[in-house]
Amino acid sequence: MKITDLKAGLRLRNLLVGSDVVLIATEAHGEGIANVVYRSDDGAIADRLVTDSDLEAVVEVTGSRWTFDADGAAFRLASEARRIELAHVFDPFAAVEASTIRPLPHQIEAVYDRLLPQQPLHFLLADDPGAGKTVMSGLYIRELLLRGDLARCLIIAPGSLVEQWQEELYDKFDLRFDILSRDMVEDSRSGNPFLERNLLIGRLDQLSRSEELKAKLNVSDWDLIVVDEAHKMSAHLYGDEVKKTQRYVLGELVRDRTRNLLLLTATPHNGSNDDFLLFMSLLDPDQFAGKLRHSQQVPDCKGVMRRYAKENLLTFEGKRLFPERRATTVTYPLSNAEQELYDDVTTYVREGMGRAQAMEEHGDRRRGLAVGFALAALQRRLASSPEAIVQSLRRRRERLAAQLETAERVMPTGPDLDRRLSDPDGFDTDDFDDDEFERLEDEAIEGAMTAESIVELRAEIADLQGLEASAASRKCTTSLGPTKGSPRGCGCASDSLLGVYENSWNKKELIPPRSWLR
Repeated sequence: MKITDLKAGLRLRNLLVGSDVVLIATEAHGEGIANVVYRSDDGAIADRLVTDSDLEAVVEVTGSRWTFDADGAAFRLASEARRIELAHVFDPFAAVEASTIRPLPHQIEAVYDRLLPQQPLHFLLADDPGAGKTVMSGLYIRELLLRGDLARCLIIAPGSLVEQWQEELYDKFDLRFDILSRDMVEDSRSGNPFLERNLLIGRLDQLSRSEELKAKLNVSDWDLIVVDEAHKMSAHLYGDEVKKTQRYVLGELVRDRTRNLLLLTATPHNGSNDDFLLFMSLLDPDQFAGKLRHSQQVPDCKGVMRRYAKENLLTFEGKRLFPERRATTVTYPLSNAEQELYDDVTTYVREGMGRAQAMEEHGDRRRGLAVGFALAALQRRLASSPEAIVQSLRRRRERLAAQLETAERVMPTGPDLDRRLSDPDGFDTDDFDDDEFERLEDEAIEGAMTAESIVELRAEIADLQGLEASAASRKCTTSLGPTKGSPRGCGCASDSLLGVYENSWNKKELIPPRSWLR
């Protein structure tokens, strides 16, 4: 196009970058140069000097401006993408609409009032069990994705919970997380799956116990890391020395590899303020580092922690989410025979505990822990029913008698128990379901041996024979008992206790028996 071709009313392209213009007027200023007045698509009127060389790329646009002959499916896809990109601007609860859940008031409050306003986020969500911390985490992740503030997320959870996390995030939020496995590590092209996967779930102990995986994790960066059952990342203060578990070291590592860190636990405090400070330092080492001086209070945690008890969780109608919990202690009288049995077994357990403690003090920590665990389980069986303690004492006596016959000095504690007790992070009953835990108790009761010599072993077998005979003379055999095949139901005090306990637990009024060992 030349200057001589310019006329008012023409629609020109490439005269103005990014917009077509409509020519309003042209005024020549000599040969090959002119001043043009035009209107852009946004309605703004402007003018500029042009030469023939400026018009070489300018073309006239003819026909209708909007032809509506493009691919409708592509247009709808583009418009939907734009809508989703801007959804959070117009809908403050966009993630709720994009998921299949109906969140409760405390869950909305946690995500939209506590988590999202904090950038970057270092926060501890410590609501009671049943509050839906997984739901709140998924809602938070989905909201960050919709806002374009998250591309890479790592979730660290106990091994027994990783599949549950994967399923819930997919079913409720359409989030497709992969679970870290040994095969994934070996098959990764770079050798580091943390760099290749954007949405990943890792097992807590798998990561904490592997120096190789921690080294790979240490060179990756994340937008968000969520740690479930975060209280397992514990450290303890002995005098002025801090003893860190491998899980705690992992917590320190991930704290420095992510912009947002969210810890989840229902038990943030174990009774020690010093241990609690160490745990909170995973979120903010500057605020919580150090040791409390005499009578010094724990620093305020409101800005980095939220804890709602079940009593505070309400529906939108203001009703309690959980029934009111009324815990009571039920007392009952023991007969003379039951009291004698209880005292005899308790004396046996107390003496065994003393020997177990001596083993630990003399360096045989693994064996001492095994014996202590076995004796605690034996004491719990005593509180169950006479038949339960009879069977436990019988199996233990038979197992020790077999060892006496072969004159073996050391009793194996069993592969599962031995493996758990060798864990430098400690033995955790939460790692087992009820059936596994009961089998572990049986194995420990039958196998853990306190005797240091053949003479002591014979004496312990004789004690067990006496206890077994005493318990057998007091047991009843009229109905099924608390353990598979064990009799119960005679109406004695032990049976009455079990009945009260079972009824109370069904009403969620008492704690389960496994907690007695913690």
